[in-house]
Amino acid sequence: MTTVLLAEETAGGPAHDVALGPLLLRHGLGEARDILRVYSPEPTAAFSRRDTLRPGYPRAADAVRRLGFAPVVRPQGGSLAAYHRGSVVVDHVHRDPQASRDPVERFQRFAALHAELLVRLGAPARIGPVAGEYCPGEYSINAGGTKIVGSAQRVTRDGWLFSTVIQVTGSGGLREVLTAAYRELGYDFAPATVGALEDVVPGVTVPAVTAAVRAAYGSTGPAVDLPAVLSRPD
Repeated sequence: MTTVLLAEETAGGPAHDVALGPLLLRHGLGEARDILRVYSPEPTAAFSRRDTLRPGYPRAADAVRRLGFAPVVRPQGGSLAAYHRGSVVVDHVHRDPQASRDPVERFQRFAALHAELLVRLGAPARIGPVAGEYCPGEYSINAGGTKIVGSAQRVTRDGWLFSTVIQVTGSGGLREVLTAAYRELGYDFAPATVGALEDVVPGVTVPAVTAAVRAAYGSTGPAVDLPAVLSRPD
């Protein structure tokens, strides 16, 4: 398996971030079958297409914008997730037209991978949802009664994109923006379920988690620059 780690300097803002994964899935990057991007984004409120159909979506987008988070619409499923410089986002693209279209095995496999790396960092991480969590999912990862990891995926004829957000620091800011947006969207939501890794592992840092992610994925390849077709997606 070939894994390519995209250079951090390729980050171009929230709209670029959510567009890049699908573009890599469609166009690829050289001969790489597996493409891994690990980064810490600018403050982003990633709505799903389902969220945009809610009557309160325009108000929710305005609410997150007032709190300094850029509203974007991501191609993966689920519902609104927020992240910022205290988060580690992992976008894993696997390009294979014959790849399984069944999402459950991937959710199970990557939840186990992520829970294990968090345990190694000292967190009492467990797989499973917390009642009232944002973007609820069977394979969320919780610790200390709060959600700290969520994942979503997209499957196409080219393969799949599996995206994961690990909340490392700054749960207070995330809680504020999610509370404001979920109120407007009209979803059931318990603000106390929003957490970050530092809440249960004091002193943990984004670079430490980024290094742990790279190690867990076996990513030892060099960072690469993007071709022009991918560097500035529309």
